[in-house]
Amino acid sequence: MSEPLPPFQRFLDAHREIVWRFLLASVGPVEAEDCFQDTFVAALRAYPRLRAGSNLRSWVLTIAHNKALDSHRARARGAIPVAEPAAVDRRTEPSPVARDETLWEAVEELPDRQRSAVMLRYVADLPHRDIAAAIGCSEEAARRSLHEGLTKLRKAVPA
Repeated sequence: MSEPLPPFQRFLDAHREIVWRFLLASVGPVEAEDCFQDTFVAALRAYPRLRAGSNLRSWVLTIAHNKALDSHRARARGAIPVAEPAAVDRRTEPSPVARDETLWEAVEELPDRQRSAVMLRYVADLPHRDIAAAIGCSEEAARRSLHEGLTKLRKAVPA
């Protein structure tokens, strides 16, 4: 017999950090907050229909992955800002983690499926089986996407 689903707040508390890190790495700090909220609103709506014993981490990262893809697509067809936005009060934001911009630019250039496989593996630490579920393919296809993405990154970013 599988365990019943925890209350949604406990589920949210248990998974918010990994979802936030995944989205921050996937879409950047500007869009991460909206994607984060969209992810958990979608999760809240679907939560009552989940079966007991479901892999909640994989499930919520699948939702986050889809929200990140939606964000990438919207950015591709969105307007390009021409003026500098108003100053933002940075005192309330945590200090940014140092990023290897060359690496992250190369990750952003990967095709969607490869980028998602790399992010889900190295940001969310998902196994291949859960990556496959998140991006909607077989486990072998997820392994292949991850391998191809890593191969392109090794060529794009010198060691």
